[in-house]
Amino acid sequence: MISRIDLRGRALDVRSLRETLPRAEFDVEAALDAVRPICEDVRHRGADALRDLGERFDGVRPAQLRVPAGVLAAALEQLDPAVRAALEESVRRARIVHEDQRRTDHTTQVVPGGTVTERWIPVDRVGLYVPGGVAVYPSSVVMNVVPAQIAQVGSIAVTSPPQRDNTGVFAGYPHPTILAACALLGVDEVYAVGGAQAVAMFAYGARESGPEGTNTGEVLCEPVSLVTGPGNIYVAAAKRALKGLIGIDAEAGPTEIAVLADETADADHVAADLVSQAEHDTLAASVLVTDSEELVARVEEALERRVAATKHTERVRTALSGRQSGIVLVDDLDAGVTVVDAYAAEHLEIQTRDARAVAMRIRNAGAIFVGPWAPVSLGDYAAGSNHVLPTGGCACHSSGLSVQSFLRGIHLVDYTQDALRDVADHVVTLAGAEDLPAHGEAVTARFGDGR
Repeated sequence: MISRIDLRGRALDVRSLRETLPRAEFDVEAALDAVRPICEDVRHRGADALRDLGERFDGVRPAQLRVPAGVLAAALEQLDPAVRAALEESVRRARIVHEDQRRTDHTTQVVPGGTVTERWIPVDRVGLYVPGGVAVYPSSVVMNVVPAQIAQVGSIAVTSPPQRDNTGVFAGYPHPTILAACALLGVDEVYAVGGAQAVAMFAYGARESGPEGTNTGEVLCEPVSLVTGPGNIYVAAAKRALKGLIGIDAEAGPTEIAVLADETADADHVAADLVSQAEHDTLAASVLVTDSEELVARVEEALERRVAATKHTERVRTALSGRQSGIVLVDDLDAGVTVVDAYAAEHLEIQTRDARAVAMRIRNAGAIFVGPWAPVSLGDYAAGSNHVLPTGGCACHSSGLSVQSFLRGIHLVDYTQDALRDVADHVVTLAGAEDLPAHGEAVTARFGDGR
């Protein structure tokens, strides 16, 4: 079901490891050709394009693209009490962690009379994307909204694809549980728009049609400064296409788990965690890195049992047998650390002896789950951490979503006349070295060009 890659006795550098290790095919560049005309359509036709594209891609033509307040209230009122309690606990824990992250302004005195203050300013308006395809993710509402609220973003909008199976008051809108999560968090600007067109709506804004079909009518959605949240390959491609016009968190690819384990690991725990990740999508990646052949045999046996018994058997089996999943055998734990650092997993579990000490050696991962009692599922819902994380090896240079994602650091440079005079010669000298004399003159002019 799941393939083996034997790296024992091989000394591989980072490049070789990245070329050897399992990874899903996720060609964002190829999707750009499909996405660009969608974005241009939204740019020029606004709400009319959004309705047409919703009908084309989601099989739903929403009567209203913005979800009415009454529908949001109904979703929360009809929410299963147990689900509401779980969401409330997820929100509570996420707020505890994220409130502790918020940076504060800091002033540094460089010299007497010369200071630099770093201010942390929230972006003015954000668009948060919540997937709604194979699975429904109210937890992603929590993970996007909570850090944005704690960062004190002034305007928050959420969008999620309309669901063709919705009935009654929810017909034509996103899944009711997603709507309920928005209502629970006090977000009242929610749209029934998915895919690349949702990113385009946030980037360009959208209006209802005006005279002769022009995009000049009433404003439906104002443009945003930043778009965050995971989605499919077309959402990722739209983010790439529109980056610069908007800020983005990341181009999220298929989800992935790597488990670094030794012979002390519980094979059934490892198998359960590999299956849980494969449940997301047929492209989801589940990778075990270990130096124990005995553990491999036990995990393979447990996988056969668990895959046959799980609800989404075919989806899981396809993901586990795909090129993106595999069991990687290494010589020892040190080699395992090297491998998982090269892989740079979205989620990395450490199931070894002295798991925390091993975890502290890891440099590249979106989030690290330490020991047998911290499965990735905990982080998905209720650890307090954020589950919007870098995928596709991007954890070697990028971080997961946090309060900082919604803040910008701005330097305030405040110098007195004497403080400027003291450093003026250095400024003039460096300006001359770069053949930019007017830079130096902007300083000397303040002292009558004589100092």
